[in-house]
Amino acid sequence: MDSLEPKLVTVFGGSGFVGTQIVQLLARNGHRVRVAVRRPDLAGHLRTLGTVGQIVPVQANIRNAASVQRAVSGVDIVINLIGIAGNRGAQTFEAVHVDGAAAIATAAKAAGVGALVHMSALGVDVAADVSQYAASKLAGEAAVFSAFPDAVVMRPSILFGPGDGFFNLMGTLSRFFPVLPLIGGDTKFQPAYVGDVAQAFVMAAEGKLKTGKIYELGGPQVETHRQLLDRVQREAMRNRPLLPLPAGIAKLVAGVMAILPFPPMLTADQVELLAVDNVVSEAAIREKRTLAGMGIVPTSMDTILPGYMWRFRKHGQFDKASTTPLPEEEVV
Repeated sequence: MDSLEPKLVTVFGGSGFVGTQIVQLLARNGHRVRVAVRRPDLAGHLRTLGTVGQIVPVQANIRNAASVQRAVSGVDIVINLIGIAGNRGAQTFEAVHVDGAAAIATAAKAAGVGALVHMSALGVDVAADVSQYAASKLAGEAAVFSAFPDAVVMRPSILFGPGDGFFNLMGTLSRFFPVLPLIGGDTKFQPAYVGDVAQAFVMAAEGKLKTGKIYELGGPQVETHRQLLDRVQREAMRNRPLLPLPAGIAKLVAGVMAILPFPPMLTADQVELLAVDNVVSEAAIREKRTLAGMGIVPTSMDTILPGYMWRFRKHGQFDKASTTPLPEEEVV
């Protein structure tokens, strides 16, 4: 472990898609990990990622200052991964992305924590004028730096890897729907592999990156939303027509979903985000605030997606993927 002395690390929101990867890497490097979650009883699977007693889920609610203070008491490093995709009840963008981030940073500073790594999102500075999500993430970054000036902020693009929220959702839709909705077809994205992002977080936690900086994490490929859906269909061996949805109609659909009793697949705010390019900035590349700048070779989608997108094929792993792209179709 590069002779680094093992530390005690608290990971807020460590039971999720990214958190599980980060917790596993921290444990592999010899650190002891507290996974701060609202329901520790649902995070028991994380214990198996380390040795006996190395990973311990603890109860914490970022809207309860006392629980946050307990979670960071006596630790060396804090990582905050908590985020939401939409407002629901008391879990609002303001409460989670701004007030919650500020509470964690303030508590970490007061507890004498040596390092704080905070998850934001790529492009929030560009989309803040049109998206409440982006505006709250940007305000959360400012709150973190105000309370903990030496923090490190990570802005990853959309993520891919087994269990991701984008490619798995699109693959599912390609299985059950006759068409695939397309919103913001020409918007550019730079998907990043979850394993690379986890490695970047651990590097920051271990003091291997410059502090007080914002890092932008994108993969080696920049593709439009339309190209990503075509990629999904190639991997899933599907040939669904793409149905372009104007922003107004997409927001109407999102409004209907908002009144349903379960979390919606699409919100009006996400429609706005889908109109804004989500790529690493030239400034970040120039200043080496990227995966490549950290010495991490970004992993291609071509390497990872075939390993789990086969499940969306008609006959699963028994269907052999063709190297010939499926013809593009579009409903107009």
